[in-house]
Amino acid sequence: MTLPAVTFSSDQAEAWDAVTQVLRLSGIDLDDELLSAPASEARHAIAVIGKAGSGKTLLLAELTRRLKEAGVDIVSGDWEGRRKKDRRTLAILAPTNKAASVLRNRGVPATTIHRILYTPVYDPEYEKIAEWLAGEGERPNIEALTDEALDRAAGAFATHGSVPAALAAAGLRGSDFITGWKRREEPLDLGFIDESSMLDEKQVEDLKEIFPTLVLFGDPAQLPPVQSSGGMVFDTMKDADKHVLHRIHRQDADNPILDLAHALADPQVDFYAFERMVREASERDERVVFAPRVESDLMARSPVLVWRNATRIRLIHAFRAAHGAPEGDLLPGEPLICDGIELPLKHRKKRLDLEARGLIKGAQVIYMGPGRKPGFSRLHVMGAPEPQLSAASIVRIEQEGDAEPFIPYAARMGATFLHGAAVTIHKAQGSQWDTVQVFAPDIEIAARMGRVEAGQPLWKRLAYVAITRAERELRWVVRSMLAKPSEPLGTDDLVAPAVPFELSAPQAAG
Repeated sequence: MTLPAVTFSSDQAEAWDAVTQVLRLSGIDLDDELLSAPASEARHAIAVIGKAGSGKTLLLAELTRRLKEAGVDIVSGDWEGRRKKDRRTLAILAPTNKAASVLRNRGVPATTIHRILYTPVYDPEYEKIAEWLAGEGERPNIEALTDEALDRAAGAFATHGSVPAALAAAGLRGSDFITGWKRREEPLDLGFIDESSMLDEKQVEDLKEIFPTLVLFGDPAQLPPVQSSGGMVFDTMKDADKHVLHRIHRQDADNPILDLAHALADPQVDFYAFERMVREASERDERVVFAPRVESDLMARSPVLVWRNATRIRLIHAFRAAHGAPEGDLLPGEPLICDGIELPLKHRKKRLDLEARGLIKGAQVIYMGPGRKPGFSRLHVMGAPEPQLSAASIVRIEQEGDAEPFIPYAARMGATFLHGAAVTIHKAQGSQWDTVQVFAPDIEIAARMGRVEAGQPLWKRLAYVAITRAERELRWVVRSMLAKPSEPLGTDDLVAPAVPFELSAPQAAG
């Protein structure tokens, strides 16, 4: 066979061969760039697994590029158009917006699992614009839009490839052109699932209903899902269906963070030996910092990673106190974490509206200020393609001990949030930040307890997940101290789209 222009290691080449063989069974021949009907109705699922830096994303990106060149349509979940005869489709998915944005930043057109499970229903008038942008129809004549607005839409689509972003550039709001959301009825062909170590069995079953061919990409050294029985979804797969990437490619760039992550695999390394390694690395390389305290300036956009909820709550209160946040209100720029959506079943459409815009559980959000209606907040969803919206909000600030949380900002129903200045390492999986602060005293407590999770000392899994969230700089915080902020909270760093979406909750929320 002829490999792509990139140079693969032997284990990447073996994984490439395995994936392309499964694709061939599904009617997609990458060698000859031929598309045909699947050889049978058999379903296939394989996994490509490896630790951080082993080349999973490179393999996924190269497979995506070759499939697109072969004529496979990439489905984003924004808008799909008419299904063509003999059309073959691929969706690249991640469990969270943040994980999907990590892939998008590397040129891979990823979306969330939720955006594929539920598809938007477009107003017929504005769907004509979507068809025109996608090359499936003539330039429409829309009474509500000028030629200049249509030109702006075409320019935005050429830049971003997103129909909603293009319609927003034309001056439309989401409620103008999306009338609702429905569970996907027609299956797709191929699904590439990144961060599959985060999936639970129910999510995999949902995906198998949609994709006859699934390729799972995951890291076996991460923490298993909280809802699982202690393992990951690819643990139960046959060995023949799992392809392991062993070589650590990013170590070629002498990455001290990855060096530390992979040092955790040595059974002779205990917590105190590992902490000495962190200190020594900090003396050699500025990308590792052996920090005496938490930096509050970083917490607004990059949460401190902790193990225990009690630590998380203490750090959140220290952060708010350092910024002079009033007990009964939020300051613009405060970080939040979406904890779900509290709406009755009769308002299912509103729930889907919010979730489709990125307000799924675990989403990292920045509070921008109060909305136009009582109980509404203006929000910036980190990692979402169109990040800014207004929604009915319930914000809970948890208290230490058994005290009830206080709620500085609340509608009667809507999206619920916890404060996001600190998060547990479990919830940080799938996310990455430029600079990450890891609260080492928590990991030391886990080491002293001697707990084991999925066959490995828990403290090592915690440390591995936490430090591999750092893209550029790792700060290993060794004391329970917080530095004063050097500047007030703000939102100037958050870029807004041309027209923000307004997602109203039901009348009771306003």
